[in-house]
Order: sequence, then C-alpha cells, then structure tokens
Amino acid sequence: MSQKKSWNDFNDAAEQNQHDIIPSGTLVKVRMTIKPGGFDNPDMGWTGGYATRGDTGAIYLNAEFTVLAGEYAKRKVWSLIGMYSPKGPEWENMGRSFVRSILQSARNIKPDDNSPPAYKARQLMSLSELDGIEFVAKVSLEKDQYDEPKNVIKQAITPEHKQYAQLMHCMAPVTQSGQRPSHHELQSELYRGPDQAPHPAEGYGSQWD
Repeated sequence: MSQKKSWNDFNDAAEQNQHDIIPSGTLVKVRMTIKPGGFDNPDMGWTGGYATRGDTGAIYLNAEFTVLAGEYAKRKVWSLIGMYSPKGPEWENMGRSFVRSILQSARNIKPDDNSPPAYKARQLMSLSELDGIEFVAKVSLEKDQYDEPKNVIKQAITPEHKQYAQLMHCMAPVTQSGQRPSHHELQSELYRGPDQAPHPAEGYGSQWD
C-alpha cells in the first residue's frame, strides 16, 4: 500500500508547472472550443447558447485555443471574439474579420478566392461549427489586469502563407543531416503545394445547396 500524503505538511508536494509565455509571433495549429455563455439572438444567428453577454452589454464568444502539435503542444490560450459592443461597431468588425480568417484557415480558402465554393465556405449554418474547429493561428501578447504579459490569439493564418500547409498538417520533415528541425526552423520552412488539386472548399458546397 502506497504511503499516504499528509494534508498538513506540503513540503514534499511537487511544484506546480510554470509555463513561460509563448513568444509573440509564434505560429501554431490550434483547436478552438467555446465556453457557452447562454445568450441567444436568433435574428443575429446567435443560437445554441454559445454567446456570452457581459455586464457592460458587450456580447462575445469566450474562446479557448489548445495547441495541437510542436514545442507548445497542449498549451492553452484564452481570448474573446467580439460580436457586439454598445461602444460602437469596431469590436464586432474585428470579431467578424477574425472568424472569416478562422474559416479560411480551417477550410483552406485563400482570402482572394471569390469562387462559389469559397463563398459558401465562409458561411456558418450555426455557431456550433466554430466549437472544435482547427486552424493555424498566430500567438500574440497582451497585458492582463495585473499588467503581466499573457498570450492571446486574434489572428488566423490563411493558405497563402508559406508556412500554412506544413503547420496545418503538422508536418515535421527530416533535414539533410537526418535531424528533425527545431521549432524555429520548422517555422521558417517553405512549402510549395501541388500544381493541380481539387478546390479546397468543394466539400462545403453541399451544406447550403
């Protein structure tokens, strides 16, 4: 029988994990989950209880991003995605731009692609489609309420970026020396896709037909 730990003396307790801040500008593949806030407005397409309404009247998605691969795998970052602010449209516009980029990253759509499949891929039938979505993100830094640095994610990386495909597919090629590249080297790798491929948004067309 293993020796019981004392709940009077904590000198033999392990130190809690201390995670350093992820450097600003780091690109990672993440899975986004949404903490439901219970606020709905069907006229705006806000259903399923995913939106949160704050004390000031601001409405947002309370998002958690889990890093899926690489040096920072399993690390979590939290950010709010603005949907409405009584102070004006800027926060909502930023949130809509972010979600557009998330969809383009997750569904492999370039920003300048205006084809019918791409148009449909930038649409949501429900906010539930954002809960669990995976995409490539850029990590940034902000100050928290105690003026300490914290990581946030407010930018998605879309397919025209030279590192997108490698990170989206979690590829870690072996170098000529036979060694796996470092995280920094992985971020610097160039990717050139195949010359011919089906349109990446074709799989989303049937959802709205």
